[in-house]
Amino acid sequence: MTAPALRGSLYVNGKWCEADSGRQIAVTNPATEDMLCEVGYGGRAETERSIAAAAKAFPSWRAMTAYERALPLKKTAELLRQRAEEIARALTMEQGKPLSEARLEVLATATFFEYFAEEGKRVCGEIVPASFRNKRLFILYQPVGVCAMISPWNFPLFLQGRKIAPALAAGCTCVARPSTSTPLNLIKLFECLDDAGLPPGVANLVLGPADECMEAFYAAPELRQISFSGSTGVGKQIMRRAADQVKKISIDLGGHAPFIALPDYGAEEAAKFAALSKFRNAGQSCIAASRFYVHQDIFDRFVEAAVAEAKKRVLGNGLDENVTMGPMAVASQRDKALGFVQDALSKGAKVLTGGRRPPHLPKGHFVEPTVLTGLTRDMAIMQEEPFCPVMPIIPFKSLDEALEMANDSTYGLASYVATRDIGAAIRLAEGLECGIVSIGDFSPATVQAPFGGWKESGIGREGGTEGIHEYLESKYVALAVEEKR
Repeated sequence: MTAPALRGSLYVNGKWCEADSGRQIAVTNPATEDMLCEVGYGGRAETERSIAAAAKAFPSWRAMTAYERALPLKKTAELLRQRAEEIARALTMEQGKPLSEARLEVLATATFFEYFAEEGKRVCGEIVPASFRNKRLFILYQPVGVCAMISPWNFPLFLQGRKIAPALAAGCTCVARPSTSTPLNLIKLFECLDDAGLPPGVANLVLGPADECMEAFYAAPELRQISFSGSTGVGKQIMRRAADQVKKISIDLGGHAPFIALPDYGAEEAAKFAALSKFRNAGQSCIAASRFYVHQDIFDRFVEAAVAEAKKRVLGNGLDENVTMGPMAVASQRDKALGFVQDALSKGAKVLTGGRRPPHLPKGHFVEPTVLTGLTRDMAIMQEEPFCPVMPIIPFKSLDEALEMANDSTYGLASYVATRDIGAAIRLAEGLECGIVSIGDFSPATVQAPFGGWKESGIGREGGTEGIHEYLESKYVALAVEEKR
């Protein structure tokens, strides 16, 4: 298995470079635990230079028309599609997901650059009717400025593309910092941006310790916005520190999505729907269904079908086309997943399948797809974001009970409903306390719709019209005019 060829590790002011100190960090394959390669590992100095480059590039990039800014964005989308197989393989090798899922992630990222290249042309101001004849009132939308883009390791290409594309389309410049576990695919994205003719300094890539990079982001007054995807705990820290300079923030945080299955949908079909949402990317998705509330009339059949669906998953190295579920991306997540199972068992839950490291895969961060019953609210997996392939299933008697249990969480990102009863669907859509309600759709995220959460699941939206407006400031202009004489 050959590591992908890279032009460099950091991309600052339109040039590829390595860390000033020569420091490097290893990138490993979570399926084999073998080192793929080493990449440059910078820090605060490189981050500060990237911010300075983005600030210098901002006036000229902002002054371009939306049509001019669209050209390198469209070209980037084209290059991502042309290089999809190469980038997908790099993504699978460093993150672990099956190659089929990695290909979809690359193609989905391309749609963000294509979509926002056009959405930038539709940023329109407003004319507000005035209360007096001698006034004209206008609202302008203008780019925020330099933005920091910080992403995790679960969808490392997609989540950065969902930030970078609208920011650039809006006229902002940016500095992107990926997870140190999964930098290769973002380097590949920046190769596309470079080849697409993006002007120097408009988008910059740094890799280094989180604390050093973040301190540079917090301290720089020219950096106006921080866009972060990751855990709720880190998101809260960013909110506190960003407040010192009143930086604008958009934060996509954790989730603990309820899945509600009603009898009319059918137990077997509901279980298939549930498994698709739960086991995609080995459960490492903030919108993955993670608490499964099933009506008592179909509970036993649903559980039996869910066990069968879990057993269908083929674990292994994602580069194998027959594999349908890869490893956890990092060892700590594997250990956390197994800890959830042990905690539940110690409090009376039952493991119907899975719940351990697969014996036939002694190396790698693998966890078997797991189904639990006999859950109680005090179990860790019912309280914390699980981010793993463990499915806890709980019966309910009435829609009111299901809704109450579903909303009993500090999170509010996504939810899933398995029903064809339009009345029940509307009631749940209106009653669930979250930013996304998915009825019959296991993968609701899409470029043209807003993505984001309520409560402790985040602030702001990514995707759609709301996605580009996250990177725009509104300016009200009041103009006094002379009345006709």
